[in-house]
Amino acid sequence: KGIIESKNNVEVMRKDPNSPLYSVKTFEALNLRKELLEGIYDMGFSLPSKIQETALPTLMADPPVNMIAQSQSGTGKTAAFSLAMLSRIDPTKNCTQALCLSPTFELALQTAETVKSLGKKCTDIKIRCAVKGETVPRGTKLTEHIIIGTPGKVVDWVSKFRCLDLKQCQVFVLDEADVMIATQGHQDQSIRIHKQLPSTCQMMLFSATYEDDVMNFAEAIIPNPVIIRLRREEETLDNIRQMYVECHTKEEKYQAISNIYSIPVGQSMFFCHTKATASGLASRMKKDGHQVALLTGDLTPEERVNVLTRYREGKERVLICTNVLARGIDVDAVTLVVNYDLPQLLGGQADSETYLHRIGRTGRFGKTGNAINIVDGESSLKLLKEIEKHFNINITKLDYEDIDAIDKLAED
Repeated sequence: KGIIESKNNVEVMRKDPNSPLYSVKTFEALNLRKELLEGIYDMGFSLPSKIQETALPTLMADPPVNMIAQSQSGTGKTAAFSLAMLSRIDPTKNCTQALCLSPTFELALQTAETVKSLGKKCTDIKIRCAVKGETVPRGTKLTEHIIIGTPGKVVDWVSKFRCLDLKQCQVFVLDEADVMIATQGHQDQSIRIHKQLPSTCQMMLFSATYEDDVMNFAEAIIPNPVIIRLRREEETLDNIRQMYVECHTKEEKYQAISNIYSIPVGQSMFFCHTKATASGLASRMKKDGHQVALLTGDLTPEERVNVLTRYREGKERVLICTNVLARGIDVDAVTLVVNYDLPQLLGGQADSETYLHRIGRTGRFGKTGNAINIVDGESSLKLLKEIEKHFNINITKLDYEDIDAIDKLAED
């Protein structure tokens, strides 16, 4: 739909001296096939975004160059690696030549939509999703050029059903790489898949955030990468107004949510820490006549798609969810994110990365967004302070009983 105008500088951390990094100011400069250019313009992209300017020439260079790239959500990284995959396909060969792994079912489907839209004029390139619910008849060998899926399903297709052969794979993309690497099962599965790839395969890791242990892991599996990243202090999204409300009881917390629900904004997402909290909150709000939808990992793939479709069409104003949707899901009309529970790690410290991804669901593509954090005691106040310190920001207090202050949020 559009690209955020990021003022942040892209910092090139390392590059191969034999393949100097340069940037492009137009898509034509990339020498893409005509049908791909048409797909780009049909999607409304006129000029490359910052991450695309810097990443695309490297991703499309010959011989291929490996890359670890960091860029916040909404900056066009999905389009960047989608173009890189599409441009490497030889349609005359009926085999899988590009593989993209996403951490969740929803994100895999959304990435597939981007690849299909960009490549819609390339009718000779076939694309397939490897996600829960997709089946392959026994004895079938897959011939689709691009496979986009979740690690579990891809491992099944490669090892268990042996229907997916990666020997001819030219491009491997690990999207939201920090989640993949930090999630135990995903990390193991990603390594197993990585071992099936030929040594000539181009490797790309994309993510909005990276910690040191993740970088160490990434560099261990990716030979001689070019590394592009945003500086830490530029990571929080400065077009999102971040606030908190203080509550002392469960009832006050629910009252605050009801008042926030009444803000006449576009659509909202309410994030809860557990599935039980999310479904309890959704039940109570529905009982009180509020239009809300619930999305947790318990739903079947079909139910998840239905809930998201209804929400995207505006049939429900509020989506109550767990972290399953904290990353990468674009709904243009989201103007408010509420952290009903602040995100925390197993050790009890604040999960600043998840916080960044959650609030990044609003303020997409440079619009102004609002994020409200509900603080209901000492432990959540401590989490809020940790998040402020991590990003070096000040989260302002909002009085949820001051209806005028709450209505002001809708004015932008």
